Amino acid sequence: MSHSNVIAGPEPAEARTAEPARRERAGRILQQHGALMVLMALVVFGSVGFDSFASGDNAAGIAVSSSFLAIIAIGMTFVIVSGGIDLSVGSLFVLGGVLAAYGSRAGIIGALTLPLVACGAIGLLQGLFIARSRMAPFIVTLAGLLGVRGIMLAISNEGATTYLVKDKAFAALGQHGLLGLTYPVYTTVLLGVVGIALLQRTGFGQNVFAIGGNEDAAALMGVPVARTKVLVYLMSGLLAGLAGALNAARLSSGVTILGIGMELDAIAAVVIGGTLLTGGAGGLIGTMAGVLLLGVIQNLINLAGNLTSAFQQVVSGAFLAFVVIAQRILSRAQRLS
Repeated sequence: MSHSNVIAGPEPAEARTAEPARRERAGRILQQHGALMVLMALVVFGSVGFDSFASGDNAAGIAVSSSFLAIIAIGMTFVIVSGGIDLSVGSLFVLGGVLAAYGSRAGIIGALTLPLVACGAIGLLQGLFIARSRMAPFIVTLAGLLGVRGIMLAISNEGATTYLVKDKAFAALGQHGLLGLTYPVYTTVLLGVVGIALLQRTGFGQNVFAIGGNEDAAALMGVPVARTKVLVYLMSGLLAGLAGALNAARLSSGVTILGIGMELDAIAAVVIGGTLLTGGAGGLIGTMAGVLLLGVIQNLINLAGNLTSAFQQVVSGAFLAFVVIAQRILSRAQRLS
């Protein structure tokens, strides 16, 4: 009797679950490191397509120009991971620059203290409104965007007065450095390292993730929701003010026309870096890759020569839309798996 026709048994459970697990893992990698992959591809493209792109001076220029946005984006990452948004950072950036230039009359201490205290206080106030009154972050920080810019205009006589940096040591902080890179770049790296450790390795960082994932569940678990929210908006205000102060040192003046739309650039960099706008997922490594990606795109457009700066906004906007759509698709695929 022939026994060649053998009926196969049921597929092992491990085999049934392996493929969805691989898809979920691949989706998570794309979400978290997609910006870094695209950045590397653009660097290769730029190095091949433009002789001057891979030069040390050009790389240093990208790093320096991106450092101020990166400092703001660090704070924005904490805010968005917590499920919030901060539209006031562009106005805080320009206010920080004006106050730093004004405070430089009292030396480097005054130039740094005045913007940090003022912008930190505004961030703290916004955090209190959001956390204690449970007001929508979009509304509170939109009011902050308008109000802070109004304060800046009042200080600068409707923008007619541009305060010059009087302290040489403070100006050197934004203009000098080591190995072709100015001190704001090193400040950005230091803040990035501290931010990564804070977000990934501390209880505070875990609280931020928990609140962004499910605020009600986090409260039931004993997470100090209100205090954590206040701290992330305080951090965002402080970093925006610091970025403005360092930029004022670089320019030797508190320029009043800066910062318009910078909050959107910061949000774009954070989202492009893999942080979900809905909160609960993200990281600072991706944010730094997102900032550099925007800087490289702008640099390549400038090197192309025949393209206007407006084209950079079009490319950035299209890329952001693509990333948001991709995030939704990946999130849906992970839920189904």
